[in-house]
This record gives sequence, C-alpha cells and structure tokens, in this order.
Amino acid sequence: MSRTDLWEPRGAIPLGDPTTRALAGTLRERTGRQTAREVLTTTFADLRAADVSVTKSCALTGLSRATHYRHLKPSGPVHGPWPARRSPPQALDAGERARVLGMLAGPAYRDLAIPQVWARELDRGRYWCSVSTMYRIARAAGQVRERRRVATHPARVRPELLARGPGEVWSWDITALKGPVKGVWYKCYVVLDIFSRYVTGWLVAAAEDAVLAKDFLADAVARNGARPHTIHADRGGAMVSKPVSELLVALGVLRSHSRPRTSNDNPYSEAQFKTLKYMPDFPDRFGSLADARVFCEGFFLAYNHEHRHSGIGMHTPASVHFGTAEQIHDQRQATLDQAYARHPERFTRRPRPPELPDVAWINQPIEQPQPAP
Repeated sequence: MSRTDLWEPRGAIPLGDPTTRALAGTLRERTGRQTAREVLTTTFADLRAADVSVTKSCALTGLSRATHYRHLKPSGPVHGPWPARRSPPQALDAGERARVLGMLAGPAYRDLAIPQVWARELDRGRYWCSVSTMYRIARAAGQVRERRRVATHPARVRPELLARGPGEVWSWDITALKGPVKGVWYKCYVVLDIFSRYVTGWLVAAAEDAVLAKDFLADAVARNGARPHTIHADRGGAMVSKPVSELLVALGVLRSHSRPRTSNDNPYSEAQFKTLKYMPDFPDRFGSLADARVFCEGFFLAYNHEHRHSGIGMHTPASVHFGTAEQIHDQRQATLDQAYARHPERFTRRPRPPELPDVAWINQPIEQPQPAP
C-alpha cells in the first residue's frame, strides 16, 4: 500500500470522523474483541509500513494513540513483596529494649514525658539510649500518645523583649482554678523569669484584685533581692491597673504588655500555666482555697527544682537561675562520653547533651534580607 492509495475520494468519510471510529466498534461487536484487535493491528501495521503517520493510521483504524505508544514500551518487572527492613547492628537487643520499656513504665516515670525521663536518668549517671530510641521503644509497645490538647495560633506582629541572663525580664499572669462547686473560682498569680523559667513568686487568692497584684509583685521583687529590667504581662484588669503601674514606676521597672486578645504575646506564662494544669495529679476541682494553696506549693517547688525544662537544655529552672547549669552540663557530658566509649557503634557521632540557650526572646524579630549593593 502506498500513499497514493490513501487519497480520500470525493464523498469518502474524512479521517478522524466519528463514523470512522464507529466502524472499528462494529467490527469488534461482530467478530469478537480479540479478532477485531488482530485485524486492526494488522491494518495499522500495513499503514505504518506505507509511511502513513501515526495520527492518520489511528484515525483510519479507530485505535487510540495512547494505546499504540503504550504497547511500544515494554512493561517493567513485577516486584514481589519487599523484604522486611533488617535491624541495624548497633541497635539495642531485645533484653535492653525490655529493660528500657520497664524503666519507662515504672512507677517513678510512668506519668513523665520521655525527655523528662531521659534527663533525670542522665543526671543519675545512667545512659540507656537516645531520646528518639526511647520514643521508638515506647511507640512499639503502644505507650506513646499526646496527652495534651495542643492549640495553634497564627503568627502576628508582637512586642519584642530580649533576656541574656536571669533577672532581666519577668513575665506574670493570673489563671483561674476551679473551686468546689460551679461558679466558684480561685485566682493563681504567678511571676517567672523568662531566661531561667524560675518562678520568682506565686499566690493563690479568692479573687483578682489590683491592690493584691501590686503587693504580690512588690513581695516578689523584695524576696529575690533585685528588680528586673522589664516586667511583661497581658492586658488583664489587674495588669494595667493604676496601683500596679505606680509600683513599677516607683521601682524603676519598665512595663510591657501583650496586644489585645493575643495570648502568644505572653508565651512563658501561658506555657507555665499549661504545665501546671496538665499535670497528672491536677484535680478537676479544688475543695477549698487552702487545698489549692497546698497543691500549688508542692507544684512550684517541684517545678523550680525537679522539672527538666526543654527550653533551657533539659535543666531545672533553679539550676539555670542560680548558675549551676554549666556544672551539670559537664557532668552529663562525662556520662555520655562513658556511654560512647562502651558502645561507639550505637552512635553516628559523639553524643552531646542539650545546650543551654544564650538568650530568651518574647517574639524574636524576623530578620529582613538586606538588598544587594
């Protein structure tokens, strides 16, 4: 067959017309799908041998160009099921994993987050494995889940404060605690140092009061022996009250306030209240004002001297506030060095304990790119 045989006579069906494709369909119906494909494939091959384009050949035979090109490509190899991932040689063995899981589920640590357990064991001179390995072991046993209701907030323009050490910037706020019956609330006043996270003062009272807030801040400054450069708070009634404002002016302390309805502008106080209210033994309601004070006394003592804070290199607020964090950091490094010397194959690099940040920000400014000269 040559190109001259393919000229369309007058009155012939144009190439690509729906009627042309219908002829192929009729052939399939009358002769069967397999026979029709053989006939059409042979015809298509003859057309291509006569140097007819793929487009015209497909139009004449009713075949799809996609089908034609797909048949030209050989099918890839068929893979069987992928083999299971082999355990790396430096992984903990079954006995070590069982001991780690038993330690995590023990009565001393069952209510603590895994980074808390890791830091406390490290401070006792015991290195079991990395934090991520502890998570993998606990996850395999079904013992990892988020216990908190985590909220997200949009990023906005906020006030900017910087602390390079303890005693420079304090943050304070007031949170409500449920009383014995519906409608009864107690107010918990808390002020903390944003660099060390150390709670420098707390108070549980029956109500929120401006004069009480002024006395609370004055007592916190007096008991700590030095006044901070800045005290930050949100725009609650007591925070912007005249008695508190007059006190800060008299002390020579700068005031800083959050923007309205923006809790992210006071992140340290909000995070501290979340830690308080998500403790496993935090009650749904307090039986009395005295009960609330007893609970808070125990909590803030443990928070300052036992709680390992992720924001300050897993140190306690007291160790950072009073300058013993570097010594503890060196002791942790010695423990990790011993663990590395015993099993270097279990580490990809020489381990180091978490570092203590050099600064603490309330809303660190975003650096704008400098235009090229």
